[in-house]
Amino acid sequence: MKSPIIGAILVIASMSTAMAQTPVAIVEEVKGKVTGAEFMDYVTPGTVIKLGADGVIVLGYLASCWRETIKGGVAIVGAEESRISLGDVSREKVGCDPKRAQLSDRQATQSAATTFRSLSPTNADGVASPTIHGLSPILELAQPGKIVIERTDAPGERFEIVVTSKMLVKGKFYDLSSAGKALTPGGSYAAIAGSRKSLFRVDAQARPGASPVVGRLVRL
Repeated sequence: MKSPIIGAILVIASMSTAMAQTPVAIVEEVKGKVTGAEFMDYVTPGTVIKLGADGVIVLGYLASCWRETIKGGVAIVGAEESRISLGDVSREKVGCDPKRAQLSDRQATQSAATTFRSLSPTNADGVASPTIHGLSPILELAQPGKIVIERTDAPGERFEIVVTSKMLVKGKFYDLSSAGKALTPGGSYAAIAGSRKSLFRVDAQARPGASPVVGRLVRL
């Protein structure tokens, strides 16, 4: 039988491993020869990305909302920003909602699909719905199929789209801007795919077009 101390150590080690594997950024763009990460990959702390002399990568950090453009050298992903060696980096703060990253961490630990929630400004656990900062969200889907996006604070606005595997980037991301779909600034919405559902708001100052990925993610 394991002693209580050994058991506690194993639990802490397990929690530390899970935390270390929690995604902290998403790859928004890749140019040239880059190894260690690809377009629309989630990356975790400690990930080493090699860019050589001419490679370029753009990382969007989920919690800090830093958007980094890294040129050349080697980048090591951190919790809120990257460490750069033999390369150049420029950083800008972009519109994104850190609550979205926190909700995603919680959702990642659930083994079953999220049940339908009431159409309200908060999720079932009382946490305020995250805000996106672009009029065309990027939906992260578990699989291809029909998606419904409907406004919850005003009647009449509703989209139904059948998403095929060919329409998905990396097998799971669907960008509404590629279909020319835009939502209403300041609106509250529900995105539904099968038994999964996510509530979100659109920032009142959001603009159309392909704004930074990190500010438009909606995870289902």
